[in-house]
Amino acid sequence: MSLEQKMTRSGVVVSSQADKTVVVKVERKFQHPLYSRTVKKSNKFMAHDENNTCQIGDVVTIVESRPLSKRKRWTVVTIVQKAGE
Repeated sequence: MSLEQKMTRSGVVVSSQADKTVVVKVERKFQHPLYSRTVKKSNKFMAHDENNTCQIGDVVTIVESRPLSKRKRWTVVTIVQKAGE
């Protein structure tokens, strides 16, 4: 599969304690089907960070990959914005 066919997400790094792994929180907004209010939902994904370059608060883009461990199925592609900038 090429990069265009794989699913990508953008989110904020909330943990970078593990070696070569970061936890990325991805938020999405949608309209509630019954009450028509805007609702925010979030998911946390474990992503592979080969060089340990991500810090807490960085905005990153992740792409799906083959299973790398029990819960890790995503890989960090780019750091969109560093924390504190």
